[in-house]
Amino acid sequence: MAGRRKIEARFDGGTISSDGGAVLLGEAERRTRIVERFARCFVDRRDPTRVEHSVRELAMQRVLGLCLGYEDLIDRDALRSDPLLAALSGKRDPRTALAGKSTLSRLELSTDEAERHEKLALDTQAVDRLLVDVFVESSRKAPDRIVIDLDATDFPLHGDQQGRFFHRRR
Repeated sequence: MAGRRKIEARFDGGTISSDGGAVLLGEAERRTRIVERFARCFVDRRDPTRVEHSVRELAMQRVLGLCLGYEDLIDRDALRSDPLLAALSGKRDPRTALAGKSTLSRLELSTDEAERHEKLALDTQAVDRLLVDVFVESSRKAPDRIVIDLDATDFPLHGDQQGRFFHRRR
């Protein structure tokens, strides 16, 4: 079920989706509300009268795409008219177009730095709290102790290797 709509899986329809596995992802979201909770970690400064896609819809659309193997935003334009993804993303009318790559890119590139021109900002502290909450909720009872094992192994990098910018400086 997507909201109050029943989703029926068949193989002889007209407007179809090639991503039937998304139904399972939608059910997982319905039970856990992880994406919905993640969407609340964003500060939305957009003009509400001009918003076509809610932050929750954008987040759900991006998560569904990643889980279904569409890691590049360029793939999103081909999926904008997918009725199943629209229903699972929260669109009232599954024939409504989903967000395109430019809109999803603004969500993905949002930072916690409040810049004047940025309409979406991510509250990274809220994300940190969410990740801890989701971890604690995954057990029947709260753990007595949580061990965070950080690896501080120092591997000097030379040349133009990938990841060199994250190497500590001496």
